[in-house]
Amino acid sequence: YMEAEKQASGNARAQGRIVMATVKGDVHDIGKNIVGVVLGCNNYEVIDLGVMVPAERILEVARTKRVDLIGLSGLITPSLDEMVHVASELEREGFHVPLLIGGATTSRAHTAVKIAPAYAQPVVHVADASRAVGVVASLKSAEQRSAFADANRREQERTREQHRGPRVAKLLSIEEARRRKAAIDWRGYKPPVPSFSGVRKWECIPLGDLVPYIDWTPFFHAWELKGIYPRILKDAIVGPRAKELLDDAKNLLAEIVADKSLTARAVAGFWPANSVGDDIELYADDALTRPLATFYTLRQQMQKPEGEFEYALADFIAPKETGLADYLGAFAVTAGIGAAELAARFEKQHDDYNAIMAKALADRLAEAGAEWLHKQIRVAWGFGCDEQLSVSDLLHERYRGIRPAPGYPASPDHTEKTTLFTLLDATRATSIELTENFAMLPAASICGLYFSHPDSRYFAVGKIDRDQVLDYQRRKGLELRAIERWLGPNLNYNRDNS
Repeated sequence: YMEAEKQASGNARAQGRIVMATVKGDVHDIGKNIVGVVLGCNNYEVIDLGVMVPAERILEVARTKRVDLIGLSGLITPSLDEMVHVASELEREGFHVPLLIGGATTSRAHTAVKIAPAYAQPVVHVADASRAVGVVASLKSAEQRSAFADANRREQERTREQHRGPRVAKLLSIEEARRRKAAIDWRGYKPPVPSFSGVRKWECIPLGDLVPYIDWTPFFHAWELKGIYPRILKDAIVGPRAKELLDDAKNLLAEIVADKSLTARAVAGFWPANSVGDDIELYADDALTRPLATFYTLRQQMQKPEGEFEYALADFIAPKETGLADYLGAFAVTAGIGAAELAARFEKQHDDYNAIMAKALADRLAEAGAEWLHKQIRVAWGFGCDEQLSVSDLLHERYRGIRPAPGYPASPDHTEKTTLFTLLDATRATSIELTENFAMLPAASICGLYFSHPDSRYFAVGKIDRDQVLDYQRRKGLELRAIERWLGPNLNYNRDNS
C-alpha cells in the first residue's frame, strides 16, 4: 500500500539505500529484521542479505548496489570479532560509507574500542530499532552528517581513553581464587542417581505441551517493549500496544499449534562425573574408571568481600577425591524446525510483521521447551517427583539445580558446545547444527548442562586475568590466540598487546 501510494504521488525515490546482514557464523536476525521494517517504513531501501553473511559478500553488494550505509548485526560473542574483520576489509578496500553496528552482544564501548579504529568512516552503535531512523537520517543529511559524525567520534575517543585507563578492580590470582572456591560440604551428601543413563531423545514434542511454559517477558523485549509480563499490559504508555501485540502473538501461536507449522525436538543425557580442579570429568561407567569426556570451566577472579566465594561450575560436582559418584546432565532442544519456511511464507505475502512474529514465537517455544525438558529431567533424577511448583515458580527458577549454557555468563566459552554436541550426538538427534562460530541453527535452539546439587547456582564469570587464560589453554590444549578469541569479552587485558 505504501509503495503504491509513493508511485501515485510521484515520490517513489528512496531517501537512501542500506545493506544489512547478520555476520558470518551468526544466525539471529529478529532485531535486524525489525530495524529493516522500521527503515523501510521511513522510505529507505533496505537490502537484507540474511544471516551468516561473509565479509566479501557484504562488500560486494555494498559496492555493486552503491549503498549509502552498511548495517551489521550479531547476537553471539564471536560475532564481535567478525564485525572488526568486516570493518577492516571496508578500510582495506577504500569504502567511504558509514557503518552501523547492532545486536544483543554489541555495545557502544566495544564499537568504540575495537571496531571504529579499524575503519576511518563513521562507525555508529545503534542500541535499538527506535533509534535507527534518527541515526540513518543524520548520516544521510548533508547538513547534519559532519556534526553528527564529529560528536560520535569525540564520544568514542572518550570511551577509548577510559578503556586505556587503570582497571577499576584488581583481580585475584587464579591460585587465590581457587582457594576461595565454593565451600560445599560433601560429607554425608548422596548424589541423586538418574533413572536412566546415556542419551534419550524426544523426536516430536507436542507444541501444545510447551505453550504453558512460555515466558512472555522476553517476547516483549524482542519487540523493544520494555516491561515485565503481565504488568506490561497495564502500563500507561506501552500497555495498549503490548496487549495488541500479545493478542496477535497468541492468534498466530494457536495457528502454529493447530497446523504443526513448527517441530520441537530434544535430546538429553546423564553421565557419571567428578570434578578435578576446575574440570568436570565424565565417565563411561558407574565405577568411574573409563574417562569419556571433559568439560572445562572458568572461575571468577574478581575481588569479593571476605567470606564470599569465587565460583566455577566445577564446584557443584563432587570432587574425585571424595569417592562420590556424581552425575552431570546435558541437553539440546529446538522449536525452530520449520520456522524459516513459515517466515518465508509470510514474506512472500509481504507480511513482514508475521514473518518476524513467527521467529519470535519459535524462540519462545524453544525456551519453553528447555523449561519443559528440565522438568522431565528433574523427575528422571528423582528429586523432581514431589515438586509442587507452578509455571510461575518454574520461570523464576524455584527448583533444585541449574542448566547453564555454553556462551553465557557462567560458561562463556562457546567451544564447549563441541563436547556437548558430541556426547549427545545432537545434530543427528535434533537436526540442530553448529555454525563455525558455534551458533545453533535453527536459531530457536538451546543447549546446556544440568547440575543437581542443591547449592548450585547461576553466576557470571566476569573478567579473568592472563594467568587463568594460560591455565585454561594448557588444560584444553588449544592455541592461546584461539582461547583469547573465544573469551575476548572476559579478558582483563588487551590481547593485542599481550
